[in-house]
Amino acid sequence: MKILKFGGTSVGSVDSIRAVLEIVRKSQDSGEQPVIVLSAMAGITNLLTRLAADAAEGRDFTGGMEEIEARHFSVVKQLMAIKYQNPVFTRLKIYLNELDDLLQGVFNLRELSAQSRDLILSYGERCSTFLVSKIAEQYFPNVLFVDATQLIQTDSHFGSAHVYQALSEQRIWTYVAENPAKLLFVTGFIAANEKGRVTTLGRGGSDYTAALIGAAVGADAIEIWTDVDGMLTADPRIVKKAFSLPVLSYTEAMELSYFGAKVIYPPTMIPAFLKKIPIVIRNTFNPEFSGTMIQYDSGGTTFPIKGISSISEISVINLVGGGMIGRAGFSGRLFTLLAREQINVVLITQSSSEHSITFAVHPTEASRAKALIESEFELELHANKLVQPEIEENLSVLAIVGENMKQTPGISGKLFHSLGRNGINVRAIAQGSSEYNISVIISQSDLSKALNAVHDAFFAQLNKTLHVFNVGTGNIGSTLFRQIREQHGFLLDHNDIEIKIVGIGNSRKMLFNSDGIALGDWKEQLQQSGEEADLASFVSRMKLMNLPNCVFVDNTASEHPIRYYEEIFQSNISVVTCNKIANSGRFNQYKTLKETARKHGVDFFYETNVGAGLPIVRVLRDLMLSGDRIIRIEAILSGTISYIFNNFVGAASFYDVVKSAQQLGYTEPDPRDDLKGTDFMRKMLILARDAGYALEPENVQLDAILPDACVQATSVDDFYRELQAADDYFNALKAKAQQENKVLRYVGKLEAGQVNIALEMVGNDHPFFALSGSDNIISFTTERYSERPLVVKGPGAGAEVTAAGVFADLVNVGA
Repeated sequence: MKILKFGGTSVGSVDSIRAVLEIVRKSQDSGEQPVIVLSAMAGITNLLTRLAADAAEGRDFTGGMEEIEARHFSVVKQLMAIKYQNPVFTRLKIYLNELDDLLQGVFNLRELSAQSRDLILSYGERCSTFLVSKIAEQYFPNVLFVDATQLIQTDSHFGSAHVYQALSEQRIWTYVAENPAKLLFVTGFIAANEKGRVTTLGRGGSDYTAALIGAAVGADAIEIWTDVDGMLTADPRIVKKAFSLPVLSYTEAMELSYFGAKVIYPPTMIPAFLKKIPIVIRNTFNPEFSGTMIQYDSGGTTFPIKGISSISEISVINLVGGGMIGRAGFSGRLFTLLAREQINVVLITQSSSEHSITFAVHPTEASRAKALIESEFELELHANKLVQPEIEENLSVLAIVGENMKQTPGISGKLFHSLGRNGINVRAIAQGSSEYNISVIISQSDLSKALNAVHDAFFAQLNKTLHVFNVGTGNIGSTLFRQIREQHGFLLDHNDIEIKIVGIGNSRKMLFNSDGIALGDWKEQLQQSGEEADLASFVSRMKLMNLPNCVFVDNTASEHPIRYYEEIFQSNISVVTCNKIANSGRFNQYKTLKETARKHGVDFFYETNVGAGLPIVRVLRDLMLSGDRIIRIEAILSGTISYIFNNFVGAASFYDVVKSAQQLGYTEPDPRDDLKGTDFMRKMLILARDAGYALEPENVQLDAILPDACVQATSVDDFYRELQAADDYFNALKAKAQQENKVLRYVGKLEAGQVNIALEMVGNDHPFFALSGSDNIISFTTERYSERPLVVKGPGAGAEVTAAGVFADLVNVGA
């Protein structure tokens, strides 16, 4: 025998009721004799609760009564043949008249007792179960409507009554035995006390009814049919990547349910747990999916945890004082007081010094709990042995759950790293000795970000999502977007990383979408839907969106974004930039940014500051991290200057080579911007700082390539005239190099803490001798690479390679 319980959404519409009857039919066809337990129609219990409150306050409730009647009558008209409708309408009308009389009594007395409220709420289950049973009579023989008040007996704690389990199970067993051929449709949620007064079983009461019946008859399984595919790893409304768990133990399911998972209510499982009856969570609207099996043991799993749950609203009370230290029975006195007053304590943590106790309660109970403590411990407070208790509000609880946690080292480390990495402050921690659950209290505003960050951390087989906010949509930014779009599938398959561009900004417009901006038509979206650009607002919005695993990408050459880097790091957001200004300005700025990123545990990646897509910064960092010592760095870090001197050979004049470089697009509109070596100087300065030297820009010795007359020319045309006039000067340099079998190279050098950049002649024994095209090259001479330097060579400029370098930095953040 199976127990099939259907929730409110499963009986909330004509289509869903059809689905319920089809599930019942398949169960019978497979040879089972199910017992069906039903909730009230979706929304009816909440509506009844509101009507009861309205009546007690003297407000009109007739509109709500009309809505209840209309919803039930509409189902009858659509799902029952006309000849069967009148008896059903009559019975439903009797129920609704009784309900109307009850509400009128509450209205007249302006008083709503817990007992009256339970009776009012019972009509939701009575109406829905009677209605569905009568519809079922058209398709199944021997259908019987059962009011659970005849079967389940409780105490008189109205609102959440305690079940007399042994007596109730005996009644259930007897009733089922007396009706062996009947298809029973039983009301969930409701019961009766010893006087026959209607009681309710509290939240999740219909599930509890199903479990009680299952335990009484020794069912093969209890199936809870709802509107989700079983129990998920997290709340799918918050964590889009949440997925269904095939198997859970009773303990895991209870832990997840206790901390907010609404699929099943913890007391539901107790009768099944005692009899070792499996509970299966199924989806009425996806009946082919197997759902989640809750059983005695957890079964094998590849994940260190089973799920992440939360309570979104919680208040914390802190009790501090020397009067607690070494005081036997203090905690017992405190929690006995709270239990006696029916205040549920969600979480407890106590310092090892016994100087403080922190516990969490529902916000609606916080003020009452504080008042009770102040009354109970009045003498201790007056004697200053205790500090006045404090309430902290706007907090949430996040809990990770799983039986395998106790066998897996590093679980708590991974939890706190994922929270810390995303700037989420933990206010309190609780972990049971069984290690099934680690709970943390965090700010309510951080809950969504925390759930997503922790889910990414523990379910590594899933893709980690980076939320990227990009400023700068020129050649590099546009190329980066194209590369991300083209490599999306590869990243998912090979790196388990998904990069979502959730913010785009330039000097004119900015656009945001927390679900990701489609990169196929981002220009049109930015133009048509973008807001007026404002960099301060862009950064503020980025922080306000509070997404996990955020990265700010600066693809500009402007000094304006640099002003916000420190603030961004302080918000626990990583920065990836091709903008050299931050790292080549004053040393204090460089040092502050590096230290702030390190302090907040986020990344500051700027590989493209030096060699575009070439791995130069990373190689230097890895050499130093591994304990190697830098002796000398030599480099050519300007693609433009590299091209000019690589082609300044044979009969070519320096003027002709520079003119050609400009025509090919290798130079700035004014070639002097390249030939003055300022950009080269910035790159060498960044390398020197990364190598550990506190240098300022003025500490770099930058020798000129051009004669003074060329530099001081008043226009580009004048510059070219002066350059042509200086042919003898450059030809003399070339001739001297050729005479010594050498070539001219503009080389930057870092040695003994000194940086100089100068025009040199290098022979064929030098790694820079054979340089060609516009390639950059860098040579690291270290203690380990002393005889043969480590050389990195390749294209050092261009939108494709620079965007690829930014892309690589992004992937490294994800890693």
